[in-house]
Amino acid sequence: MSTENEGNAVPPAPSVPPVPAASPTTRPQGPEPEGSAPLPPVPQESPAAPAAATAPGQDPYQHQHPSGQDPYRHQPGPAGPAPDGSWPPPPPVTPAYGDGGPGAGWGASYQQPAPKPRGGRGGLVAAVLVAALVAGGLGGGLGYTLAKDRDDRGSTTVSASDGATQVKRAPGTIANVASRALPSTVTIEAESGNGEGGTGTGFVFDTQGHIVTNNHVVADAVDGGRLTATFPNGRKYNAEIVGHAQGYDVAVIKLKNAPSDLKPLALGDSDKVAVGDETIAIGAPFGLSNTVTTGIISAKNRPVASSDGSSSSKASYMSALQTDASINPGNSGGPLLDASGAVIGINSAIQSTGSGGFGSGQSGSIGLGFAIPINQAKYVAQQLIKTGKPVYARIGASVSLEDSSDGAKITDQGTGGAAAVESGGPAAKAGLKPGDVIVKLDDHVIDSGPTLIGEIWTHKPGDKVAVTYKRGGQEHTVDLTLGSRDGDS
Repeated sequence: MSTENEGNAVPPAPSVPPVPAASPTTRPQGPEPEGSAPLPPVPQESPAAPAAATAPGQDPYQHQHPSGQDPYRHQPGPAGPAPDGSWPPPPPVTPAYGDGGPGAGWGASYQQPAPKPRGGRGGLVAAVLVAALVAGGLGGGLGYTLAKDRDDRGSTTVSASDGATQVKRAPGTIANVASRALPSTVTIEAESGNGEGGTGTGFVFDTQGHIVTNNHVVADAVDGGRLTATFPNGRKYNAEIVGHAQGYDVAVIKLKNAPSDLKPLALGDSDKVAVGDETIAIGAPFGLSNTVTTGIISAKNRPVASSDGSSSSKASYMSALQTDASINPGNSGGPLLDASGAVIGINSAIQSTGSGGFGSGQSGSIGLGFAIPINQAKYVAQQLIKTGKPVYARIGASVSLEDSSDGAKITDQGTGGAAAVESGGPAAKAGLKPGDVIVKLDDHVIDSGPTLIGEIWTHKPGDKVAVTYKRGGQEHTVDLTLGSRDGDS
């Protein structure tokens, strides 16, 4: 049996997997600042201001789908072990993706909110904003008129048009990096055959039109659904799924009739990332496309087990980059950049609290975001483009997925009565036995089954790793050559 652990329930990941955030449905109200001037009363003959309509549904990863939540997906649902023992095992009842599939899971769930009615809250907010702008415009216009009368009698001010040149953003600044990266990011809308779906993000991978994103972002469109990708300049393209890896939470789509001027984002080296490095995240949080946020790398090799929260959900595992850049539902699948503008990760999940004060089941960022390291995502994407199927590294042993801090214990028996250590598999050849507790993989500490799986999946089949395990109170270290498995099933 492999580390996929068929039939075993997935316990909460050691680091407490993040949950998909929910779309806000109410706008927090607070007292008006003291001394603020009230808006002038509306004349009785004037048409009354439109009343706010029902708040929009939850924003549709998650995994960061569209019926109202996004892990960046939206469609939360109770998670639980799969009764049929299918692989991978269902994730524990933990937070869902940050951006794209139905349900909750690490990061933002992936469920896009239902279209807002014309008279809904969005319309009301717009009306309020317009009113504020108009009021400001009247006041500003009056002030300008009075000032101009005085300036004409001898002004010493100089306007920008009198000689100032257009502001240029210096290389290396956030504004400069964002201006170069935004044209190569897209907002992805996935819709299933029954009309459900969500919004996520992706970025240009090559000049042939391949776009990399999260599996949970496109999950709704896998079976006969519809996909579109929209660039910041408004160009919108239909797209098709080339391949998707549920276990890695990575997917590749391809634009139909792709333009010839695509500019792939440069890929960095996630192995060289250091805690404290600056980060820039690009995405469509809660449907707000082309949003740029910043932060730092807060931690590396963070074990994350995520799912979309649905009853049929299977777990995704990653040894993630942790960042405090603001990531919300809709950011799923978007690039996490370093200070030079190179992609170092794919934003996939968030840790979030409750409803986040939005009055709905989906929460927003609290500064704990997780991204799939780009070195791993690049390998997976290349496999998907080449064969359409993911390839997973494995040790050929079933480990417990129960909550633990002591290590990954090889179970006494595999799923359905099968052997816990596959005969002739990598673990058997290395001398591992049921009951052994794996505590290290190379120099990475292993504190649980999910952590072990996430670390194994950062490697490729055929890689040789050093496995440290405990047996009878004694530690032993052996070399093990990882095997492989094709596909998610």
